[in-house]
Amino acid sequence: MFKSQNETELIALGTRIGHALRAKDVLVLTGDLGAGKTTLTKGIAKGLEIDQMIKSPTYTIVREYEGRLPLYHLDVYRIGDDPDSIDLDDFLFSDGVTVIEWGELLADHLPDDYLELLIRKDGDGRQLELLPHGSRSKELSEAIVNG
Repeated sequence: MFKSQNETELIALGTRIGHALRAKDVLVLTGDLGAGKTTLTKGIAKGLEIDQMIKSPTYTIVREYEGRLPLYHLDVYRIGDDPDSIDLDDFLFSDGVTVIEWGELLADHLPDDYLELLIRKDGDGRQLELLPHGSRSKELSEAIVNG
């Protein structure tokens, strides 16, 4: 488990995660509203050498960014129980990295291998727990922990 005391530390943790990512990695960000999912994604983008401003995809559902690897940033909160309203396979099985906010809502539609990042508020800071689902995500989790 990782702890951050502020937004800067959460972005730094995201950057560390971004450095460890490879093509086809899928991250599911789980946490309450305001937990820091988009802030963590900003750091992940930095680790992927993306210079664009990262914005929440709440209303657009998907935002795409180009860097060392393409980043597909999804927020599936608004599609709820209708995952067929977007073609998830285009993102989940792409040659980029897919980050899904509220991805737990897609439990039955997620690939067999993904890394869940559980973000919890801890006073003014955050706690981040890595929950691997599959062999690649376990390898990725270990790479992040060992930094």
